[in-house]
This record gives sequence, C-alpha cells and structure tokens, in this order.
Amino acid sequence: MTMQKVKIAVVGCGMISDAYLTTMMEKFKILEVAGCCDINEERARTQAQKYGIRALTMDQILADKNIEIVVNLTTPIAHYPVIKQLLLAGKNVYTEKVLAVELDHAAELASIATNNGLYLGAAPDTFLGAAAQTARSIVESGLIGQVTSCTASLSRDGAIFGQPGNFTTQPGGGIGFDVGIYYITALLSILGPITSVSGITKTLVPHRIASTFDHWGTPFEIRCENLMAATMQFAQGTVGTALFDANSIFILPEQPSVILFGTLGAVYLADPNSFGGDVKVILKGNNQPMVMQQSHAFNGECRGLGVAEMAWSLRMNRPHRASKEMAFHALDVLHGIVKSSQTGFAQSISSSFAIPAPLPKGYHGQGAFEFIEEIALAL
Repeated sequence: MTMQKVKIAVVGCGMISDAYLTTMMEKFKILEVAGCCDINEERARTQAQKYGIRALTMDQILADKNIEIVVNLTTPIAHYPVIKQLLLAGKNVYTEKVLAVELDHAAELASIATNNGLYLGAAPDTFLGAAAQTARSIVESGLIGQVTSCTASLSRDGAIFGQPGNFTTQPGGGIGFDVGIYYITALLSILGPITSVSGITKTLVPHRIASTFDHWGTPFEIRCENLMAATMQFAQGTVGTALFDANSIFILPEQPSVILFGTLGAVYLADPNSFGGDVKVILKGNNQPMVMQQSHAFNGECRGLGVAEMAWSLRMNRPHRASKEMAFHALDVLHGIVKSSQTGFAQSISSSFAIPAPLPKGYHGQGAFEFIEEIALAL
C-alpha cells in the first residue's frame, strides 16, 4: 500500500521526546517529522540537531499548512493552552496524557476539535500494544467466562520522581493522573466505560527535602496526589478496584498488577506502562498460570504508536483509536475519585465512549516492521 506521509511536528522537547522521536522516525513510515519546538529554544535546537530535523517556533508550526498533526509533549499544566492554540489554528493534535489537568478544560478542547472536524487524541497508547490487545482478545473469546471483577495496582517509591521543579510534584503529575491513567485506560479498552466511582486520594508528607544530587537539601512542596485508591463500577457489570501508591519501598522494578477475574479463569496483564510483556491465564481447575501466545503486533517500545494510528486514520478517513472520548472518560474517572475523596460520597460518571476497534490479529513476530505497520494500522 502506497500512502502519502503525514507531516507532523513535536511541541515539547523534554525527556519523553527521545522515545517519541526515535520511534516515529524509525518505525512508522506513515509519519514525516518536520521539526520540533520547545519554550527552551536551546533544548529544541539540541533535539533538532540530534534527529536531523528543524528547530521550529510555535508560530512556524501554526503557520505551516503542510503540518497536519502536532504531537504535544509539554507538561500537563501546559496542555490546555498549547492544545487550544493548535486546534484553533486547524491542527490535528495528539498529546501526552492527560488531555488537560482540569475536566472543564478537557471538555472545551474536545468540543473545539469536534466543531472543527479535527482529530484530537491522547496517550496512553500502550493499550494498542501487543500485550493489552492480546488480553482483550482472550477476554472477548470467552476463555475466562464472564468478567466479574478486576484489580489494578502500582506501588513505587516516588521520591526519585518527586523533586524540585519536576512536573510530578504539580497538579496532573501525581501517581493517579500521571501513572494510574495507564492502568485505568487498559481496563477501559477491554471492559468499556465506568458509571460510578468512590475513592480516597492523599498527599502524604507534602513538604519535603530534595534527595537527588542536583537538588540535594532543597525544600519543595508536592501539590498533587501520591496515594489514590478507588472502587469502580463498569457499565457492563464488572466491579473493579484500583490502588496507586507512590510512598512504597519499590524503586525498580516497580510492582504493577492488573488482573481480570472471570467465572472460568483469570487474565494477568503485563505492565500497562509498556506495550509488550507476558500475558498469563489461569483457568478453573488448574492453578498453573499459562503464558499466552501474543496475538498482535507492537511488542516493543512504541511511543508514538497512537500518533501513527491517528495518521493512518486521517488518511483512511476513519475514527482513530486513542480517541479524545476515551481520554476524557479516563480523566473524568480520575476526577471522580478525587471528588469522592473530598465529599465522602460515590460519584456518578456522566461521560462515556465507544470501545475502540481492536487492531487486527497476527503479525506478532519480528518481521519487517513496515509490513506489520501496513497490516495492523491501515485496517
């Protein structure tokens, strides 16, 4: 299949930009990276030189009619103004999570995109990876029967991440909104929308002293949650629990867990923060876990997979999978947990979304990536 490339630009040249730029430039032939931009012009020039692309200003990106998708990799608190500016300039946007920090801002962005016929998508796109797609296929096959409950948890020592100036100390960068959203999105992609939540969020020891070499001894404040626990009612009947704790003893490896319990068995997902990993099944009458053959492509590092899928969708004139509707619903769920903690009452979740179509099965080997891309993303 011969398809015109989609020209894209990157806004935000922080740490995560390396993973995105490497993957988008090396693995997805549908994408053509035109350049990158950052509020720190020197950082943009450094990344541009490293990847052989142009260092652009925001005005240049906005004015270039050939740039069809802009990938927003700024910090969460910058998402709303940056994405709004891009959408109003007629750009399709794919953003790192979350869609916006505030729910009303996210709703406004979604409305602008809809009213202007633009694509707006958001990470995490790890649910498009081999592991989550394989787990979904197992559930939909009926192998574990009716899914009655599920659980998602992550325990980490967040001290190494929560340091002065780090976005993980600011609203939108807490353990729930920055990391728990991977787990919530994985569950949503398999089980569908959530109708109500109840939960507790806490910021334990908000005033701290930096412990890393570059900031040693500097006092700082954590202004976001570092503990989140919740119960969730899914529209299709499943009841779930979530626990995200950044005050644990685990640095690396972390302790992720996502399990779907059914009437005939259970599925143990891989780390939702990754695209691949083992998916295990335990069936009724046999307590020995079986590592399942992965049924889908994209088992390695694929940051930018959601961008490529959006680009293919743009060319094929179809809805894209890492949609603003699912991203908004995930944010709605997280805000519902926060509000439940504040009020002491369960919260109804009014938003919804359609579960995105699964990627086609097959092509899970280590063959030519371009062939995998055309089969798995063009359909």
